[in-house]
Amino acid sequence: MADTGSMKTTIDIPENLLKEAMKYTGAKTKRQAVVTAVQRFNRLKRLEKLNARVRGQFRNFMTQSDLAAIRAADTPKAKQ
Repeated sequence: MADTGSMKTTIDIPENLLKEAMKYTGAKTKRQAVVTAVQRFNRLKRLEKLNARVRGQFRNFMTQSDLAAIRAADTPKAKQ
């Protein structure tokens, strides 16, 4: 995702939440942790929106047995 600029702002984030975010994101800086967390949150919300839009549109797309048959056909047979 391209950086389209930045905005300086002052926010009060509980230290324990920020430390936890740094741990989970692997961020080296507080800024990096916040940016990563916001990016992941935004991605999650876009996926939820997409899921709500397409939910139920693929009901008869493929059954579990159809998928198993395709996988079996694609699996190379062992030499005998």
